Amino acid sequence: MQAKILIVDDEYYMRETLEMMLRHEGYEIVTARNGLEALQRVEEEMPDLILLDVSMPPGMDGYEVCSQLKHNKRTALIPVTFLTAQNDIDSRRHGLDVGADDYLTKPVNYELLLARVRSQLRLKRITDQLEPSENVLIMLALAVEAKDPYTRVHLQRMSSYSEQLAISIGLPAEQVKAVRMGGLLHDIGKINISQDILTKTGPLTPEEFAEVKRHPQYGAEIVSPMSFAPQVGPVILGHHEHWDGSGYPNKLRGEDIPIGARIVSVVDAFDAMTTDRPYRKALSHQEAIRRLRARAGRQWDPRLVNVFCTLVEQGKFKLLPDDLEQDNANNCTL
Repeated sequence: MQAKILIVDDEYYMRETLEMMLRHEGYEIVTARNGLEALQRVEEEMPDLILLDVSMPPGMDGYEVCSQLKHNKRTALIPVTFLTAQNDIDSRRHGLDVGADDYLTKPVNYELLLARVRSQLRLKRITDQLEPSENVLIMLALAVEAKDPYTRVHLQRMSSYSEQLAISIGLPAEQVKAVRMGGLLHDIGKINISQDILTKTGPLTPEEFAEVKRHPQYGAEIVSPMSFAPQVGPVILGHHEHWDGSGYPNKLRGEDIPIGARIVSVVDAFDAMTTDRPYRKALSHQEAIRRLRARAGRQWDPRLVNVFCTLVEQGKFKLLPDDLEQDNANNCTL
C-alpha cells in the first residue's frame, strides 16, 4: 500500500509543486491550506506523514497544529516535518518543543526532502508494527534525541545503517529486526541522565562521565519488561563495548560482544564523526572511514568495519543526510 502524505501550506504554488513531485514518487497526496483544515484532513485521512508549513494565516500556525496532533493519542505517532523559512535556533527549538519530528528550511532541497520523507516513513512503518507500550519507548527515544539540536534524525540514520549492515553480513530476518530496533533505542538510557550533563559543551568531570557511562545499563533496564528485551536488550547494553575489552559497562571482548551491539557501535561511531557537534565540525566520510579502519581490531570488530567501509566507499551503502548538510546537497530546490 502506498504511503499517504498530507501537505499543509497556505501558498498554492508550494502545495502544487510538492504534490506533483511526491505523486511522481508514488505517494498518495492530501492537501490543506491552513491549520484548521489540516486538523480536519488528519481526522478524515489519517496520513502516514505530514509536511507542515509553520507560518500560516492568523488563527492557527504550524506550531499549534503540531502541538494538537502530538497531544492526541490517535495522531501522536504521525511524523510531522516542518517546512519553513525560519532557520534560527530558537525556531527550531520551539518546533522540537511542540513535538516536530523533523525540520526543513525553505527553499526546500528536493533530494533532501525525498530522503527525509523516506526516513520518516520507514520509522513510521516500524512503530506501526509495535505494541502500544513499545511505541512509548520509541517516543521516549525520540524525546532524548530532540533535546540535542546537533543529533537531529540520528535515530532514523541509526536504524537505517544498523539494518543495512546487518543485512550485508547475512543475519537472519529476526536478528535484523532486533538490530534495527537496537539502533533506534541504543541511547534510550540517556533519559535518566541529567540534561545539564547531556548538553554540556565543555569537558565532563570524571563524575559526570561516569554517569554518562551508565546509560547502556539504564537503557537495558528500561526495555527489560518488553517482549523484545531478550533480543534488543543486549544490543543496547553492549553498544559501547570495545573489541579489545576496553569498553563499558562490562569490558566484554571480541565475539563475546553481541553481534547486534558490534554493528550499532560501528554505525554509531560513523554517524557521530560525520555530524556537526558543539565541539567540532563534521568530518568527511573519507576521514571517518580512515579513523574506523585505524581502530578496527581495537575499538571495533575488524570484519564489520571492513564490510561497512567497503560498502560506503563503493557507493553501495545508503547514507541519509543530516539537517546541517543541506547547503552542500544537490542544488535542486523548491
